[in-house]
Amino acid sequence: MYQIGAGKADITILKENVGLMGYGVHWNIGKTIGTRLHARAFVIRNSEKTVVFVNAEICFPTIIMKHAALQKLAAAGYSYEDAGFILTAQHTHSAPGGYSHYFFYNMTVTGHHKEVFDTYVKGIVEAVIQAEQNCQSSKIHLNKGTFGKEVPIAFNRSIKPYNKNPEVTRKLGKDETHLAVDREMKLLRFDNNHGKTIGTLNWFGVHTTSVSNDNTKINFDNKGFAAQYFEDDLAEKNSDDPPPITVFAQDVAGDVTPNFIWDKKKKWTRGKYEDDFESAQFHGKLQYEKAKDIYEKTPEQGEEIVGDIDFVSMYVDFSNVKVDEDFTGGASNQRTTQPCIGIAFLQGTKEGPGLPKAIGNVVRFGDMFVKAYRKYIFSNFMPYKERVAMMHMYKAQHPKTVVLEMGEGRVMGTKRVRNLIVPAFADPVIKYFKHLDREGITRQTPWEPEVLQIQIVVIGQLAIVGIPAEITTIAGQRLRKTIADVLKERGVTEVMLSPYANGYSGYITTYEEYQCQAYEGGHTVFGKWTLAAYQTKFSALAKELIGPSKDRKRQESEDQMKGPRFVEEEKIWYGFKDKSTPVVV
Repeated sequence: MYQIGAGKADITILKENVGLMGYGVHWNIGKTIGTRLHARAFVIRNSEKTVVFVNAEICFPTIIMKHAALQKLAAAGYSYEDAGFILTAQHTHSAPGGYSHYFFYNMTVTGHHKEVFDTYVKGIVEAVIQAEQNCQSSKIHLNKGTFGKEVPIAFNRSIKPYNKNPEVTRKLGKDETHLAVDREMKLLRFDNNHGKTIGTLNWFGVHTTSVSNDNTKINFDNKGFAAQYFEDDLAEKNSDDPPPITVFAQDVAGDVTPNFIWDKKKKWTRGKYEDDFESAQFHGKLQYEKAKDIYEKTPEQGEEIVGDIDFVSMYVDFSNVKVDEDFTGGASNQRTTQPCIGIAFLQGTKEGPGLPKAIGNVVRFGDMFVKAYRKYIFSNFMPYKERVAMMHMYKAQHPKTVVLEMGEGRVMGTKRVRNLIVPAFADPVIKYFKHLDREGITRQTPWEPEVLQIQIVVIGQLAIVGIPAEITTIAGQRLRKTIADVLKERGVTEVMLSPYANGYSGYITTYEEYQCQAYEGGHTVFGKWTLAAYQTKFSALAKELIGPSKDRKRQESEDQMKGPRFVEEEKIWYGFKDKSTPVVV
């Protein structure tokens, strides 16, 4: 028996000229409120340990956001271990940005906005405190359900890279993308001793992008509508306070889209209806109906979760991970490298185009000269260590056309962005980028996080895995198996992947997918061995849950000291001139 509570708080903020986070285009500004945004929280504890699971209706969380929430909760009398606190996002692309402390993720949302950051943290704290105040003796049941093939719920937007994986024994065509995804929803049902439902938590992987990048309304998109429909339904059946809370969390969604119809007018894919908000509601209803169906069959057809609560986390510098040969196909001495962005990412996807194709071609052509210049001419005058680092970067990132070296603050090989051959008038983002360089903002490096938290929480026979990235379908299969193979010794039979957790660092693709350099590969920032690096570190982390707890507690303590120290550094490096004054650009 566990003590479980649920909470929900409003995190809506409308601030003039603040960009919406997700699509990375300058015109995607929030001007009105379409739907209000929320943070939802579950507190789960036994006599020894407490787990907190938070899901916010934003694009992704950040490390500093999590630690700010933990500090405010401690000040309010609620202290939690870092390793047991999971902060996730349902990944809507229609919530205000500007809450990151990294240059790259503030570039297209008009900078860092302290009001947005504070609003999100305040709502997270309120949701957790509400959950604490509602804690009661409860049971947990797990159940699953699969969407039928005819249900237009999820489609693989990068079928060519998907087909490159050896796991795909029959190559799928463009009309079979709905088969190239995980169509299963997993759901936890929380009921108190009197049989009243406290809430539900489900995982299903699909991008929260039914609302496109021409939108100017703050909106929680398809997963938000799903949660709203389910909560309204349960509230009618459970008139007692507090009302049940439902979380529609993300699963493996990196290459999974809700959009499947080519819009000839917009020149990108959309959902069932021409009106994006109708499509979001339709898609949300599909998720809600599946969750409701699973819920109603639980606990009769479900499995009760029983057993101890445990957790462990690790802060990893993913820019320099030595990868285990078990995950490289036998290739030895392989490492990740500083984060880099490729042109494939900057050009966007079929559901949200980015830089024009012509500019992409210019960049690819120019990249040949940049590499030649750096490798064979300038490298002769470089210090040895810098030369080795540069060669390693190109090797680890190959075959990516590297545009942005996020660790060094370079664009196409130069730190002087204002001198790029692509003219400012070619694209507003390039014009803005050059302006930021002149203002000195681009010299605050790295431009995105390199040190990230990975996390495993165990509740009985269930493991929840916090991943600070978005992961593709087959990459998710491999990572889940890696962790499950270790934790089966502990009696864990179910492994839930929770991407967009505690931070964000782009994508995780398989080695084979990376070679194609589609959108997802272009944003797999640590290079072709990114998945292998995650497998290496998560395998080691899972093994910590097998060993003696007294040894692990000591290691957890060291990691918790390491995490906040990185946070303090980030306040200086990524968006702040000092510890109190934000750089607003």
